[in-house]
Amino acid sequence: MGRAVSSLRDNPRFRLLWASNLFFFGGVWTQTLVLGWLIYETTHSDFLVAVFTAVRLAPMLLGPYSGVFADRHDRVRLLIVASAWPLVAVSVIASLISLDLAPYWALIVAGGVIGIAESPSRPARSSLVLDLVGRGNLSNANALNAMAMSVTQVIGPAIGGLLISWLGAAAALWISTAWYAISLSTLLPLRGSHQLVRRPTGSATRMMRSGLHAIVRNRLARTVLLITLAANIFLWPIFQGFMPVFAKDSLGLDAAGLGWLLTCSGVGGLLGSLCIAFLGDFRFKGGLFVLGTITWAGLWAGFALSHDVVVSFVLMGMIGLTGSAFGVLQITLTLMTTEPEIHGRALGLLEFAIGIMPISALVLGVFAERFGVDRTTFVSALALVLVMSVLAVRTLDLVRYSGRQDHLR
Repeated sequence: MGRAVSSLRDNPRFRLLWASNLFFFGGVWTQTLVLGWLIYETTHSDFLVAVFTAVRLAPMLLGPYSGVFADRHDRVRLLIVASAWPLVAVSVIASLISLDLAPYWALIVAGGVIGIAESPSRPARSSLVLDLVGRGNLSNANALNAMAMSVTQVIGPAIGGLLISWLGAAAALWISTAWYAISLSTLLPLRGSHQLVRRPTGSATRMMRSGLHAIVRNRLARTVLLITLAANIFLWPIFQGFMPVFAKDSLGLDAAGLGWLLTCSGVGGLLGSLCIAFLGDFRFKGGLFVLGTITWAGLWAGFALSHDVVVSFVLMGMIGLTGSAFGVLQITLTLMTTEPEIHGRALGLLEFAIGIMPISALVLGVFAERFGVDRTTFVSALALVLVMSVLAVRTLDLVRYSGRQDHLR
């Protein structure tokens, strides 16, 4: 067990960042569940849930510029702002909900607030890990970061679902908003931890273009980016936006049941991340990334066909387990296959690929409204399996990639 948590045990600065991530994403997960449930309960519309998801995820499209900021500015300061902003803004939304003054559009605004806090800060949050732990411990540290997110998936939805049932949506929002204050307090001692690799010059747009050109010329990093893009076109919008529909219509669950369904995914993700953390600087990181993503897509196809509560809970746990290979290693491989001075921009492009979700969520919402969310998910899962198989065959270097030596080509 000591080997699995070596970055936390041996690096106090990474320990602070890890704690900040834990509470920050705990607030994000809880609030996303609460707001999504409120919208579906009041509108009973798959499409309007998809609109909320699109607004919630739209700030990801700022990824390229967010990556430039991560390369140009102090990353810790950026994260401090990212924690302080939702602490204030979501408190206002929670007050409106408490006073019954929050119409549908206010819930949409709340989703945008959460997205603005979370998505643009991700390149700085992820690249700061390498600054704190170094290349040799990067897989372990990223796995531990993924564990923190999985823990929030376990605790956040479960608490959110229970609080909706016991105290109402407003109380759930207030509690999760307070978690941002804890996240902020753990970041303050990290001030001064980030040193720029090279003093940036030129405009933000010029820096963004140079980073894009470097990624396009890099075959391994380019393939990781394409895999991330495909996963966020076909399946991540399902998980982010349509789980309330699966819970209520396919499985007959209430808000607490939805929370426990998402908790199963979080438990699986936690176990998967723990396994990757234990492996440390292991061989064939690329192979695990590709195989794990294909398996993850296949399990989603099975989940789409299931209408049995127990089977669906088991499948969701397995989805979390296999999905951890995708979630942990997409960041690890992006950092390992690119030059240090463009790490922020590389992760910003990764965030932009994730940012396709708002558009995809709207398209999938239209199909789900017409054909049902289960059929839509099944077809999307099979499409991802096909795309992944083609990319794996075309880029066997990624499947064999270990990350133990520089492969910046």
